Amino acid sequence: MNGRKLHIAIAGAGPAGLAAAFYLKRDGHKVTVFERFAEPKALGSGLILQPTGLTVLGDLGLLREILELGSRIDRLHGTDAESGRTVLDVRYDARSGGRFGVAVHRAALFGVLYRAARREKIEIVTDVELERIDTGENPRLLDASGRMVGPFDLVVDATGARSKLRGSVGLTDQPRPLEYGAFWASLAWRGEGFHPNALIQRYRRASVMIGVLPIGRAEPGGPDMAAFFWSLKPNEAERVRTEGLGAWKTRVASLWPECSAYLDQIDDFNQLTLARYGHHTLAKPAARGFAVIGDAAHSTSPQLGQGANMALLDAAALAHALRKHGEVDVALSAYARSRRAHIRLFQALSLAFTPFYQSDAVLLPFLRDRLVATVAKVPPAPQLLASIVAGTLADPFAAIGLAEADWLGLTKEVEIPA
Repeated sequence: MNGRKLHIAIAGAGPAGLAAAFYLKRDGHKVTVFERFAEPKALGSGLILQPTGLTVLGDLGLLREILELGSRIDRLHGTDAESGRTVLDVRYDARSGGRFGVAVHRAALFGVLYRAARREKIEIVTDVELERIDTGENPRLLDASGRMVGPFDLVVDATGARSKLRGSVGLTDQPRPLEYGAFWASLAWRGEGFHPNALIQRYRRASVMIGVLPIGRAEPGGPDMAAFFWSLKPNEAERVRTEGLGAWKTRVASLWPECSAYLDQIDDFNQLTLARYGHHTLAKPAARGFAVIGDAAHSTSPQLGQGANMALLDAAALAHALRKHGEVDVALSAYARSRRAHIRLFQALSLAFTPFYQSDAVLLPFLRDRLVATVAKVPPAPQLLASIVAGTLADPFAAIGLAEADWLGLTKEVEIPA
């Protein structure tokens, strides 16, 4: 950044915040990360790192470490629970450079980034609930106790979809709650009837979606795990709990008997985490001396699996803009421009696809069930679907100074565990 080094505050020690901290500390800036938990930790179960997010981790020098923990994913496959008809079949397109995904436990991704931050001696201040930002020539942060922290040259908001900070500077777009959420659980991997390199799902129209995703190990040397999920409306979760665990298990097993290997591991509803989803996209994820990245800037349904990958791209984009431009606010405008087209495209795609798989609609799943298996086999549909899932339908790399990883070369060099 033309030799000028900044003092940067990052709110939130999730993947977006830690990746941004690693990039910015590597570029010579003084970085302080503020985390609301007394002990930084990952929340949630599993996710798929797409070629986009994997490329960012490669740029950070962390790709091999995450490959050693995760499970390679080559296919997403879903069938109707009653008819057995294929209603989702996406394979990463080998003809476009050997791309693949890597499914990981969220704790694995957090651990890789957190250990990297510690190696870089990045300052992480815990147990701080930040309430608002006082922008100006030198922004300051106000915590829940009324204490002012700062000043800083730049504040980065990576506090997630329920961010308080963005509203304090007039970025007031709040997530619109989506109708469906999900129960999630991290369980021991059981391979019989399931493929170690695929996300497998079962549907009943669009109101029920059950999935099993192999996610590798949460930490080095740990056991192989799977993420298990069941879609439902969050306002119906209490009714499901009241009806009892046995009734819920019976319903799941009636739609997908092979799931018994996972259901048998669930002894209490406390093992299930209820996830709620919302959709929003900030028109401009920046203000004077203030940048917004990750879910705080844009969030949506997990249907396309882009959330963590978008966050990692945001972190890379912000660092690239600060390297390229000497003035902070010029860099922030460049950051916003570099991510705008990619974010808006995938937010729109996610909003469009979600009702086909998670809604009370009758016509949409009817069309899905009768068209997807046929249309998805006709070129160029397979390549198009693969690029949507991979996050590369629009190139996210050139605008942020990255080149996509060499997947074929990487596969030859590294043994990627199933």
